[in-house]
Amino acid sequence: MLSEKLLDLLSKQITDEYYAAYLYLAMSATADKIGLKGTSKWLFAQAQEEMAHGTRIFQYVLERGETPSLGTIAMPPASYANINEIFEEVLAHEQKVTKAINTIATVAMQEFDHACYQFMMWFVDEQVEEISSVSDVLDKINMIGDHKAMLLALDNELGQRVFVHPFPEQA
Repeated sequence: MLSEKLLDLLSKQITDEYYAAYLYLAMSATADKIGLKGTSKWLFAQAQEEMAHGTRIFQYVLERGETPSLGTIAMPPASYANINEIFEEVLAHEQKVTKAINTIATVAMQEFDHACYQFMMWFVDEQVEEISSVSDVLDKINMIGDHKAMLLALDNELGQRVFVHPFPEQA
């Protein structure tokens, strides 16, 4: 059984994870439209990962004997000016997600809900990886500047990403 506060936070996080998937799908479409197929593929894989995160939290709430309250998923921005703007927004979004995940873990700890705290630690670790990965891409974009050949090389690198389901039991 989850406290009402944790249930509310986890329910909100489910909605936020699905919003993140929508956000990354919109970004993927923009990248595709501007000819960055590798970046589009990277963002599409990111969207799939966010869907898996939301689904895992949903399942966890059910496992704890509760029913999540699913919120409205907002419409993400429709387009972005360039790859730099995309990845700046990805980084800002992942920082926001990190704050929310940390809040849930903190509340679980404060309420002595060791099971929820332990569950959330996977997401805490995941967010460290997310911020690092996106920061690395953004650093490369900033180094590239206006060099189109280097941008295409980075796009090819990003296109090597293959979605690996983080929870094989869900796949």
